[in-house]
Amino acid sequence: MSQQKLSALTDQELLQEAKKIKSTSITNAFFIGFLLAIVFYSLVNNSWGFVTLIPLYFAYKLINNSKYDNTELENLLKERNLK
Repeated sequence: MSQQKLSALTDQELLQEAKKIKSTSITNAFFIGFLLAIVFYSLVNNSWGFVTLIPLYFAYKLINNSKYDNTELENLLKERNLK
């Protein structure tokens, strides 16, 4: 899908975007937890270094990788009485 504004989407497309964001956030949470577990394991084994920083960088990128602002999507869903 091209970069459209959320307000220009139809009701059905808006619901699909909400479903995509929900599934993406669950997947991202799993990967973030996995990466932080790697960092924790590394810290327990006293091996702080470059290998520890790589998972931290990827976790940071996953946290900040949001296609739309979730609050904007939630506001549009409430405004259109879709949820």
